[in-house]
Amino acid sequence: MALSTVRTQYGVICGLAREGYSEFRGIPYAAPPVGELRWKAPQPPAPWQGEYQAVKFPAQSMQKKRPSALYDKEFRDDERWLFPSSEDSLYLNIWTPAETGQEALPVVFWIHGGAFMGGCGGEKEFDGKRFCEKKVILVTVNYRLNLFGFLAHPWLTEESPHHVSGNYGILDQIAALRWVRENISAFGGDPENITVMGQSAGAMSVQTLVSSPLTENWISKAILQSGGGYQNGMNEDVSLQEAEKLGAIFVEETGATSLKELRSQTPEQLYAAFGSFMEKISKLHSGLPMLPVVDGYVLPEGYNAQVENGTVKKIPYLLGSNLDDIFVSPEETAAGQKSKLYQGCVAWSQKLESAGFPPAYVYFFTRRLPGDDAGAFHSAELWYMFGTLERCWRPFTEHDYRLSEAMVSYWANFIRSGNPNGEGLPQWKPCTISGGDVLELG
Repeated sequence: MALSTVRTQYGVICGLAREGYSEFRGIPYAAPPVGELRWKAPQPPAPWQGEYQAVKFPAQSMQKKRPSALYDKEFRDDERWLFPSSEDSLYLNIWTPAETGQEALPVVFWIHGGAFMGGCGGEKEFDGKRFCEKKVILVTVNYRLNLFGFLAHPWLTEESPHHVSGNYGILDQIAALRWVRENISAFGGDPENITVMGQSAGAMSVQTLVSSPLTENWISKAILQSGGGYQNGMNEDVSLQEAEKLGAIFVEETGATSLKELRSQTPEQLYAAFGSFMEKISKLHSGLPMLPVVDGYVLPEGYNAQVENGTVKKIPYLLGSNLDDIFVSPEETAAGQKSKLYQGCVAWSQKLESAGFPPAYVYFFTRRLPGDDAGAFHSAELWYMFGTLERCWRPFTEHDYRLSEAMVSYWANFIRSGNPNGEGLPQWKPCTISGGDVLELG
């Protein structure tokens, strides 16, 4: 019988008993970042008396719905996985197969994507059941997004004890990771065996975490899906000064004349200003509007520089991209050209190997999903590596289920030991300078 009641440092938590595992939804890992805590580093949650009922997914972090014909149909077609937005959103979810707190099971810490503008840890395509079957604990997290998570401004820098601003969403992820490290043993997990994993902006977040001194020795392995790598076109080095300039344009749109006034505005007022800000900066700035900042504190130097200098964490890495991913046109794909993301994954492994690291395991997801002509699009692999094909509208075949089983197994093996290989699986060779091996998942 899997654990469904646990005692953490903050109090007793009751979850949902499933067949062979338990699910804990909406555990607070930080105090609500509201009022005076808006645009500040996350603070610890308050302890509670009695039993905390972790049975409902939390509100998603503040975001404005961005219509997408593909993603709305793919991932947002079911009310059960659509949540209201709130500034009070710093919660995490845990799926564990443990029966006692003594099992020291491997843990994977998932960071969702969404361009740092949207998404949440309770999305339809995420679930821990299949990982639990492999004796792996899954944790998914919410973190602050867009103007709430990544606004930099001189006012905020001035009040900060570290003289920085922005990166609140990354500081949330670090706070959640600390919470997991301090409490996961109660759920049967091993705090010394935590793999950090993410896709798209989540992979960019993972690369930030393995590049940050603030995560100390908390990360044992990392998985970066369609977002991590070396010179991959996504990881932009935004200086604090650049971020503050963009932030100043946003604050000007709000009409606020002081930080107190800015914090007193409602989310609706801030988003009205954010809309006009986005229109203005689209003429000045081609990348994502709100990103992690190279601030010398959370992120000491640029992404590519840290790979070149070998100053990212010396741990096992697994990373990859998709056939019809971003940065590659259908015409280029048809001509056999690989995207910047693909090239960046290979370059990451080879660059780190030349710096004395073990080479990484690199994949290339090429399965074009059945049901339409979207192909192996950005995010397509999520159904497979979470093993949630049955939640999707697509007419998946036996082949898709076999591919999913292989991917869940590869991922679980890597999370457990740093090596994705295992019995019954085709051999996955690391991507070395001499070989350049990349495993095709199609």
